[in-house]
Amino acid sequence: MIKLMVAALWISIATTGAMLFSFQWAQAPDESANAEESPAFHGLDYVSTDIISVPVFKDGRVHGYFLARLVFTAEAARLAQLKLPPQALLADQVYSHLYANPQIDFTNRQSLDVDTFRAGIRDGVNERLGEDLIHEILIEQVDYLPKDQVAAASQ
Repeated sequence: MIKLMVAALWISIATTGAMLFSFQWAQAPDESANAEESPAFHGLDYVSTDIISVPVFKDGRVHGYFLARLVFTAEAARLAQLKLPPQALLADQVYSHLYANPQIDFTNRQSLDVDTFRAGIRDGVNERLGEDLIHEILIEQVDYLPKDQVAAASQ
């Protein structure tokens, strides 16, 4: 009976030791991964916006909706200091950029210059704040939904 209890105790200690070692090893920082990571992105937060829906007007009527979901990078410490939510600031800049550039034709996907769109939004927000808050804007989703498809989808 004592041999059985000693064996059970030994198995418990060995199992507990193996689990502790595996948890410690899994949480240890990987030095090789940190060496490959670019120092330019240290301290930056990636913030995702909700879907931004901008009505597209032509001749005084709504012709469709521009839909975008964006992700932007900014310094985490500076984001925490902002009084206004950065998603609202970015959404407002998307509206301002699209209405300030009426030459953008949403029905023709090839006419939308994505790099110019991203740079315009980033530069507009940074100019408004008077500092380089937003480093990069990434596009998660961009769509144009004509008005007739919106009406068909809501029925």
